[in-house]
Amino acid sequence: MTQVNTRDTKQKIVNAAIYLFNSKGFTGTSVRAIASRANVNVAHISYYFKGKGGLLEYLVSHYYEGYLQVIEENYNRIQFEHAHSVLSRMVLDLLNYQHENRQLSRLVYREVTVDSILIREVMTTYLTKEKYYIKALFEQGIEEGLFRKGFVPHMIIQLRSLLHMPYLQPQYMSEVLHIQPHEVYFVHQYYKELKIWLNSLLTEHTPKENLLLAIR
Repeated sequence: MTQVNTRDTKQKIVNAAIYLFNSKGFTGTSVRAIASRANVNVAHISYYFKGKGGLLEYLVSHYYEGYLQVIEENYNRIQFEHAHSVLSRMVLDLLNYQHENRQLSRLVYREVTVDSILIREVMTTYLTKEKYYIKALFEQGIEEGLFRKGFVPHMIIQLRSLLHMPYLQPQYMSEVLHIQPHEVYFVHQYYKELKIWLNSLLTEHTPKENLLLAIR
């Protein structure tokens, strides 16, 4: 019973922090405000997370652990499938992961744009691993002749930008593509857009073939 209550209390704090950090920003949110929204004692936040900074670190780390797990599980399929198939599935799984955690996705992607000790640590751990796997996948695709030769760092930046854009600029997504990350059909619609990019910028298909591949 105690374990159930512990998990419940921690989750209430996490949910409250995600909401408040998103709506008021990290610096604009107090520990007392988090405790009030979560309906818990302020001491619980110190006990479980060592304060507001520890809570943010937990949120970012927890998010990227799941994010990296998606990448690693897909990358491990490279020994059985060609690079284009693996990359396509990885993109779809990452879109689903982001959508399932959309409020946390928005918070994390915004926080990693801020220069801080926490973010530097994240950059040297989780994001370095992300770059390693995606770089290896692009290079494998080029070696297999499935991807056109290009400057791999630019390809990584383009892919990450396309994946994260909906949660950094949801209003712009609505203006350009008329879709919102919170909508139930967002993943399906946006995946079609990313498939066009995958098949046009990475492969040698004709524009007509690109469109046919994108809607499969």
